Amino acid sequence: MKKKTVYIWMSAIVALSVALFAAIYFFNLDSKLKPVIAAVDRNGPPEFIQALYGDFNEPLSKPMDVAKIGEFVYVSDTNNKRIQVFDSAGTPIFKFGKQGTKKGEFEFPYGVAGDKEGNVYVADLYNGKISIFDSKGKFIKYFKEKSKKEKLISSPGGLRIFNDNLYVTDIKANKLFVFSLNGKKLLEIGGSGSEKGKFIAPNAVTVDSDNHIYVTDSGNNRVQVFNSKGKFLKIINGSKDGKGETRFLNPRGIAVDSKGNVFIVNNLSHNIYAFDKNGKEKFELGGMGTENDKFYLPNGLYIDERGMMYVTDTVNQRVSVYN
Repeated sequence: MKKKTVYIWMSAIVALSVALFAAIYFFNLDSKLKPVIAAVDRNGPPEFIQALYGDFNEPLSKPMDVAKIGEFVYVSDTNNKRIQVFDSAGTPIFKFGKQGTKKGEFEFPYGVAGDKEGNVYVADLYNGKISIFDSKGKFIKYFKEKSKKEKLISSPGGLRIFNDNLYVTDIKANKLFVFSLNGKKLLEIGGSGSEKGKFIAPNAVTVDSDNHIYVTDSGNNRVQVFNSKGKFLKIINGSKDGKGETRFLNPRGIAVDSKGNVFIVNNLSHNIYAFDKNGKEKFELGGMGTENDKFYLPNGLYIDERGMMYVTDTVNQRVSVYN
């Protein structure tokens, strides 16, 4: 009887030890797995995080462009003739602008960009002006060209600032202009046409770490790439080497991430294409729909210093944020 009791106790101790060992093992395993589960595959498509809709009582209506400037996200709320501003958590915090032709007013606010001082540049496609505001939305001045001849910019669309230079697509003039921030013209590319180096309704612009300039040539359904002096380098259109039939339908927003990957909004097919620095397609995301990871006529695209991607989804009246 005593032996039987001893065996029972020994069995219980063994069972308890196994259970305790298993608990410790799985607890540690779980703790080891957590960083792996949380890690993001930077070689794959970015993942949807949240959507920005704007003020509950006055939501976004046809948001066209977006830019992260300092700690704030600025969105051209085009149908409402204003700019809506969000904090880094996506909360709407203030807005500025109204319909009109006076200082601080808009008819068609489109491209948005920011300088290193936190000033906000807004292109008004219909008024033909670029307005400059401080980070709180106070009008400072119009961007003034130092041209000795006639005013160059007539219908500014896409705006971006890199290395203290302002890049502007002029949609009606079918040109890209580059200015210093004090208004001196540094570069002029384009003119109407379908030949290399020509544009039909150029829409957005960005610059990579090699100072190559990317322009979405919307009317020609392609992206053209130039060096810093404006020399044509290549075409990106989804085909091999950009020499085949295009896969784009009205390309709009464009951005380049820290690895040199190029992200292009394909407006009429409601998706985004990503290509590596050599022009090879990596993936696409989106598709037409109202779900979180879908778009309906997306337009603007911006990638911030942390790799967060912002996409203006015009018909769904939101900005989709990806990481």
